[in-house]
Amino acid sequence: MDLPLPAHAASTGATAPGPTRTLAEFVAALRLEAVDEFARHAARRHLIDTLGAMIAGAGQTATGSVEQALAAAGLPPGPVAVPGLPRRYDMLSAAHLGGTSAHGLELDDGYRPGSVHPGAVVVPPVLALGAMRHVSGAAVLRAIVAGYEATCRIAAASHPRARWRGFHNTGTAGVFGAAVTSAALLGFDADRVENAIGVAASSAAGLFTFLAGGDVKRTHPGHAAREGLMAALLTEAGLPAPRGALELKEGYFNAYAGGDTGAMDAAAVDLLNAGGQHPRSRFAIAGCYIKPHACCRHIHAAIDAALDIARVEGVTAEQVERVEIGTYAVAAAHAAVGWSEMTTAQMSFPFVIATALLRGRVGLADFGAEQRADPAVLALTSRIHVEIDAACDADYPRLRAARLALITRDGRRFERYVPEPYGGVSNPLDDAGISDKFLGLATPVLGAARAEAALEQLWRIDTLADVAPLAEGLALH
Repeated sequence: MDLPLPAHAASTGATAPGPTRTLAEFVAALRLEAVDEFARHAARRHLIDTLGAMIAGAGQTATGSVEQALAAAGLPPGPVAVPGLPRRYDMLSAAHLGGTSAHGLELDDGYRPGSVHPGAVVVPPVLALGAMRHVSGAAVLRAIVAGYEATCRIAAASHPRARWRGFHNTGTAGVFGAAVTSAALLGFDADRVENAIGVAASSAAGLFTFLAGGDVKRTHPGHAAREGLMAALLTEAGLPAPRGALELKEGYFNAYAGGDTGAMDAAAVDLLNAGGQHPRSRFAIAGCYIKPHACCRHIHAAIDAALDIARVEGVTAEQVERVEIGTYAVAAAHAAVGWSEMTTAQMSFPFVIATALLRGRVGLADFGAEQRADPAVLALTSRIHVEIDAACDADYPRLRAARLALITRDGRRFERYVPEPYGGVSNPLDDAGISDKFLGLATPVLGAARAEAALEQLWRIDTLADVAPLAEGLALH
């Protein structure tokens, strides 16, 4: 239905559109045939990668907690399948569970300039809504491109100011990505897209308190996915919302990114260029990374450096006397994180680097209770020293760099500088690596035959007439 235009928006006359309207018009006008093949293929890759993370994460503790909470709330079964889970849910609950599971194992993708995980907030609502409304794979792919654009650009425009104010961009900026994804799938015009953004703004949430412990971080994209989808459904139902929700004086950028300090002119944000452009595509999804290691992305450059020294120089963990790491301030903040739980261990610089040196990898199996108590790992953690490197900090967020020096017990010193970790734009996983990662995560849950069948369909998602059977194939029966 048509939505009324608030008086303040109507009074702006013919002034240049602000970032909210610019995004809304972009989404409404987006056509899949206008998306270059590089970005379209990136959308396939990130869909596959996120679904693999969702399937593997469906069995983790936080997802189970959300399931129990939904049951305690009295929600009945619904028609929507959730990857990796046997029970069917309503759309909102399916998105909530999917977002939680996608982020639950620190395996999901990200956008470096915005320090945000877009897949976990975009893919769950597009799959839930797409299956419920029986949309085509091409429509899903278009909505994914739109959702990544919103998530990544809004996060990039507010980062790192939002981070230093204590906000987790995946939860806060992510709700807009989920809303835009859903709005695109529903075929909204620009007015209704902007309205959905206005509704979603009231649900932007997520704090970095998780560094102190607990598992609440896992639920941030679940909340964002659910609330973004709800914002689109409320818009479809006719609920009016404020226009310009990103740049209003009381809007998102000012509230979350320090507008009260004069750090940014929210109305002048060039949103669709925030974070920069990939040399081969103007779409944000083309500039996203895919994780090869199961831990916080801020530690990946140092992991790559440590693993390279161990491999090339033949250094073993027993030979390590000291590791000195210089990196940017946001990453260096993880030097003080402990490892009492899986969540904190995956955020902990000392634990992760010690694990990489001792085991030659950083995988899901390396963060269990037994591994966190391993005396060999604990002995190494005290030898890992992290500080802010001025050059790395100056390059952030353009780069996520780290300098690492490893000194052996016999006095040898080896150094590496990694400007961009493996899986990033300049050093991406190839398609075979994407497939291997998906099968490695999905096969233990679905079985080899079903995982391979799903992967084959996902690589040709834009040819599917209806994504509902695909969604069913990703769930347990």
